[in-house]
Amino acid sequence: MLTIDSLSHRLSSYLDPKQVNSVKRAYYYAEQAHTGQYRRSGEPYITHPLAVANILASVHMDYQSLMSAMLHDVIEDTGIPKEAIIDQFGETVADIVDGVSKLAKIEYETQAEKQAKNFQKMALAMAQDLRVIVVKLSDRLHNMRTLGVMPPEKKRRIATETLEIYAPIAHRLGMNEWRIEFEDRSFAAMHPLRASRLQASLGDVRGNRKALVEKIQSSIDARLERDGIDALVIGREKHLYSIYKKMRSKHKSFKEIMDVYAFRIIVEDIDHCYRALGSIHNLYKPKAGEFKDYIAIPKENGYQSLHTGVIGMRGVPIEVQIRTKEMDELSNTGVAAHWLYKSENGSTPTSKSFDRANRWTQRLLEIQQHTQNSVEFVENVKIDLFRDEVYVFTPKGAIIELPSGSTPIDFAYAVHTQVGNTCVACRINDRPAPLSQALESGQKVKIICSELSQPNPNWLNFVITAKARSAIRHYLKTQRHMESIDLGKRMLKQALANVDIHMDDLDEDQYHYLCQQTNMPDTESLLENIGFGNIAAYGVAKLLQPNSNTDFCSLAPIVIESSDSLLISFARCCRPIPGDPVVSHMSSGKGIVVHRENCKNLNDLISKKENTSPTHWSPSVAGEFICELRIEVRSERGIIASLATRIASNQTSIDGIHVEERDAENSVITLTVAVKDRIHLANVMRLVRTMRSVTRVSRPKK
Repeated sequence: MLTIDSLSHRLSSYLDPKQVNSVKRAYYYAEQAHTGQYRRSGEPYITHPLAVANILASVHMDYQSLMSAMLHDVIEDTGIPKEAIIDQFGETVADIVDGVSKLAKIEYETQAEKQAKNFQKMALAMAQDLRVIVVKLSDRLHNMRTLGVMPPEKKRRIATETLEIYAPIAHRLGMNEWRIEFEDRSFAAMHPLRASRLQASLGDVRGNRKALVEKIQSSIDARLERDGIDALVIGREKHLYSIYKKMRSKHKSFKEIMDVYAFRIIVEDIDHCYRALGSIHNLYKPKAGEFKDYIAIPKENGYQSLHTGVIGMRGVPIEVQIRTKEMDELSNTGVAAHWLYKSENGSTPTSKSFDRANRWTQRLLEIQQHTQNSVEFVENVKIDLFRDEVYVFTPKGAIIELPSGSTPIDFAYAVHTQVGNTCVACRINDRPAPLSQALESGQKVKIICSELSQPNPNWLNFVITAKARSAIRHYLKTQRHMESIDLGKRMLKQALANVDIHMDDLDEDQYHYLCQQTNMPDTESLLENIGFGNIAAYGVAKLLQPNSNTDFCSLAPIVIESSDSLLISFARCCRPIPGDPVVSHMSSGKGIVVHRENCKNLNDLISKKENTSPTHWSPSVAGEFICELRIEVRSERGIIASLATRIASNQTSIDGIHVEERDAENSVITLTVAVKDRIHLANVMRLVRTMRSVTRVSRPKK
């Protein structure tokens, strides 16, 4: 049984006596604070903090982390305030304890929101001190080891959260041993029957594989010894959850996955890593495309190793990892190795794993700045955690690490938020490429920017990284907010003019009166809601002229100046373009929706006495507007290609094509094209009419 004395003895192997005494003092404080509290298993509660500290001791964490582990539930479970921890143990320990503690005494609508808020709090704390998450991970690891006493429903909930959040975080921090245990224990809790059957199958196959594993290992040992390479060769087994995941994702049977034999070779230094690789490739035939050099370009969590796949005796596939002893330790303990070396040497070395982890936590802060909703924040973090990496180069040769599937837009935001916000085009390996193209490792990416550009809402359909997604949403939300205020101001000014009031003449008391009457906290919110269509401008104007009989239809028209406003959209039912007579409908939460004057849907809105307004096109209206063309053709080979070529010759882009066959000889093609105005559309229709196979061209009336 673990006691404070046995833990102290363990700690004395790498901490000085004064630090060990500080840990013991924290233990006795926590023991007194938790007096009378018991775990579900019936053990005194203090056994849990002691076990958490013991887990941290296994990776040689520093004494402040161990003190925090002893005290990590004191604030949350005993009512002792943070200030008391500061007085007793100092601000650093108190901050770590507070970062690990859940938010107490706050009511949440859902369990998901509660979890999200607590994770958000912890994420912000760990951005200040990485030890917060290391203590939290050790706390969760002991909870997973003692999960058996929990009711099935709670067991599954905790296991799911562990698999979705804490296992990927352990992976991100390079703490591979903890990640594997998280995954296997979560798998066993969520799918006990599958886990037990898989474990039994693994036990059966292990005996059958033993002879072949030893034979391969002997061959590798002999070759390395012959080449003068001092190395430790270990047969490596896949863990339970890894096998299950591969069976599901790759649709392979248990036998197919277990047919691959894996080995790890540990050598003295980097030079011997590459020499050992040459020996393995001389011994067995390498498989094309299966060599990965994570030493030259480490993974984002700092992991370094050479990976190769070879074909062994009798065609047996073999996976080999080659690394130094230090790399092997880092792959297991990750960021915790930073404190291991610090405590052993008394100084802080340059730890790549630690630096990369710090960069990741800083990225969490950037995501947080652009995300107000805690649930959305957690979803963004999950996206950031779960993906493999690609490594691409800037034009100056710097390496940018991105999740697999990232696009040039993700790359632009990884370089700098402003680069992402002003991105207009890109070049991949010095060739023009679409902004939606998935990047591959080794590519050189150049982003072309324009100060006049801004993020496109369509980017959200293909960006991968949480930073890019949150930055785009934040920009669009801010832009939408500013546009709605500007539009609301224009609409209120027009509405006031119709009751003979000049907006510039309104004083502070009148604005305050309008806000009171509309239940708005301030003038900015009032204008924003008018712009969004939540409040009718003419109704607000009438508040200042209650006896006015002004008909809303006599209001000055809304003027459309561009196709890309965030608050003026164009109805898909009738597809209005500049030159069409149009009327606007105020849609709550969307702003202004523009319809053609003869649109059936608009007539329905007017009959229901919905909020509509006359609308004009600005003489200098800019942008491209989507429009539909209905083309009746005689069916013949290559007609669609001919149509596309003819339309493209008029500098017109095609957004969509739908073909409907009437009979064997005739078809109707509906084209969605982008035009500038009615004149541009007329030119396109004229070009199409001259085609031999076209019998009729029209613009659909809705």
